[in-house]
Amino acid sequence: MTTQLQPLSLFFHGTGSGGHLALGSAAATLQVDQQPLLLIDCGPGTLADFQRRYGCLPPALFMTHAHMDHIADLEILSVRARLQQLPPIPMFVPLQVIAILHQRLATYPGAMAEGGHNFWQSFQLIPVSSSFEWAGKTFTVYPARHHAPGSAWSLHLPGCFFYSGDTRPIPETLHHCLCGGERIFHDCGLIANPSHTGLDDLAREYTDAVRQRLVLYHYADQAAGEQLADAGYQVASPGDCFELPTL
Repeated sequence: MTTQLQPLSLFFHGTGSGGHLALGSAAATLQVDQQPLLLIDCGPGTLADFQRRYGCLPPALFMTHAHMDHIADLEILSVRARLQQLPPIPMFVPLQVIAILHQRLATYPGAMAEGGHNFWQSFQLIPVSSSFEWAGKTFTVYPARHHAPGSAWSLHLPGCFFYSGDTRPIPETLHHCLCGGERIFHDCGLIANPSHTGLDDLAREYTDAVRQRLVLYHYADQAAGEQLADAGYQVASPGDCFELPTL
């Protein structure tokens, strides 16, 4: 009997940078046959967009790092999951990110006005060192370059997609760790800074073969996105859905 493979895709809830949220917080959902499988990051506005699209709360999450434009809606998610009396939602978090995530969101006194709720009660925290299993798939994580060592991580589903998270260029990863068929979703604005890739970085750091596979996100506004596109790159916009190789 032949097992029919289900189509995979990545849907972008937002593609904006931290200081410019007109395009929404950068976050995306890995979908299987148009149904949510894994939400990547959960910044301001992400949860509302997720519920509008799918009519439910995320089945699982992966957190790239703990800047507020990527985690702020986790507080709302924790409360909503508790009010709906849902089982704990699996949350995959790189080991080095756990402490700062706890400090920023889980130490507030009185997570609910009614009392009796701890932030972590809504989640099944699954620490990640180098890889994790979810829904029959093996995901790999790699350190990004986000101004502080170990502070941010990229997500890779081999043969399917690579999601950089917030990062400076990472040629040591893209040139040596990918299988060759993945779509590469990459942080990029017009101007580089210590935490983010700039347009000029791409040609300097990556081979032509890699640059042809890039889909750029985490830029300031629509005008910036148009300039990235004019430079010859594919650019993600909020609401875009990208088909992925089927595993």
